[in-house]
Amino acid sequence: MKVWSLIARLLETEGTCALVSVTRAEGSVPREEGARMVVTAHGFHGTIGGGTLEWKALAQAQRLLGSPRQVKMLTLSLGPDLGQCCGGRVTLAIESFDAAALPEARTLAAREAEGSFTLNNRLPGVTEIFGERRRAVLVFGAGHVGRALILSLASLPFDVTWVDPRPEAFPGAMPQNVTCFSGDPLEAVAAAPEGALAFIMSHSHALDLQIADAALRNMAIARVGVIGSATKRARFERRLTQAGVDKSRVAAMICPIGIGGIRSKLPAAIAVAVAAQLITLDEALSASATHGILPARNAG
Repeated sequence: MKVWSLIARLLETEGTCALVSVTRAEGSVPREEGARMVVTAHGFHGTIGGGTLEWKALAQAQRLLGSPRQVKMLTLSLGPDLGQCCGGRVTLAIESFDAAALPEARTLAAREAEGSFTLNNRLPGVTEIFGERRRAVLVFGAGHVGRALILSLASLPFDVTWVDPRPEAFPGAMPQNVTCFSGDPLEAVAAAPEGALAFIMSHSHALDLQIADAALRNMAIARVGVIGSATKRARFERRLTQAGVDKSRVAAMICPIGIGGIRSKLPAAIAVAVAAQLITLDEALSASATHGILPARNAG
C-alpha cells in the first residue's frame, strides 16, 4: 500500500483521515512492525491484523478524524487488555490529518512514488520506512500453469515479468504488478535485477533447459526453479553440469517446484503451491531486512 499517496487523495476528497502504525511488536502478534492502516469515516485501507486490536484502533482513529495533526500512542497487551490469545504486546501510533497536512502528504507521496525512503523522528524516537520494496519475479511460460501462477501472484508484493516468445499466448487483461515480455527469454534473464527469483515453465523442455542454463549463470538471480519431475531434474542436472554451470548453483536449482503436501495436478493448485514457495523464498532472502519501522538511531 502506498500510504502517502492514499493519504493525499483522502485529504483532497474528504479533508481528513487517520494513520495507524505498528511501531513496536513483541511476542506473538498479528502483524509486524511497520504494518499500517489508513482510516476514514467510512472504513479503512490496509490492516494491522484484524480482531479486537484492529477494531479498538479503528475506533480510536475515527475519534480523531477532523482534528489537526496529533499523535496518540497506545500500548496494548493482547491477552490482558484485549482478550486475544496471541499473548504479545503491541504499540500503535494513531495520527490524525486534516487539510492543512495536504502539502506535506503530496510531497511524501512524490517521494514514495520514486521508491523506498526513510523518515527519522516524524514519530518521536522512531525511524519509518515508506515505499514498497518488492521482489522481482520472472515467470517463463504463458501456458496453463503460467497463467494460473500469474493470477495467484496478482495480489502479492512482487514485481512480475511474464516472459514468453509467443505474444499470442498472453491474455488480453493483466494484473497491475505484471509486465509482459514477448522477446528472447534470454534477454529477460540478462536484465534480471539483483535478488530476482526465476521460475521456468515454458512450452518446451529444450527452452526450459536453455533458460535454466542462463539463469543459473546470472548471479543476480537469487533462486531458479524449473517445473518438472525428479526425472527431469536429474536430466537437467547432468546436462547443466556438463555445460559447465557451477555445481552449487545446479544443486540449488528448485525442481520440482512448489511446496510439498499438495498432490493435485490442477494448474490452479500447482500455482498456489508455487506462490507459497515464492513467498517463503522472498521472506528467507529478506530475513535481515527491515519491515518498515525501526527504533531511531538517535533515539535516547
